[in-house]
Amino acid sequence: MLYSRVTSRRTGRARMRLLGLAIFASLVGCDTGPSMEEKLALADQLMPETPELSEIYQRTCRNCHTLEATGAPLTGDQLHWKELIEAQGYDGLVENVLTGKGGMPPFGLCMECDPDQFAELIQFMAQQ
Repeated sequence: MLYSRVTSRRTGRARMRLLGLAIFASLVGCDTGPSMEEKLALADQLMPETPELSEIYQRTCRNCHTLEATGAPLTGDQLHWKELIEAQGYDGLVENVLTGKGGMPPFGLCMECDPDQFAELIQFMAQQ
């Protein structure tokens, strides 16, 4: 009998913990930001206005910065880019492009691009 009361209390506590976790998860999950599908759709639609940057972006940056699977920050994902800019600054992000980082090869596959063009492309992708 004592075993069944102890087991019953433990089961009740476990249920309360699970309920608390479920409520917490539902509150945390109520993000008001865009969904991944919306971010991907935006990334796919955005294009630099200047023809020169548009050509570079289409040929190089777009190949990774519009696909979730690459892990690259998505074009137009302002929150993600804001965090990167705050952490590294534009100069740090340009340096990442020049030297390569993670899956991004050096120069982001644009060997003829200069640091100013990379900074413009970062600013475009960040939509800042």
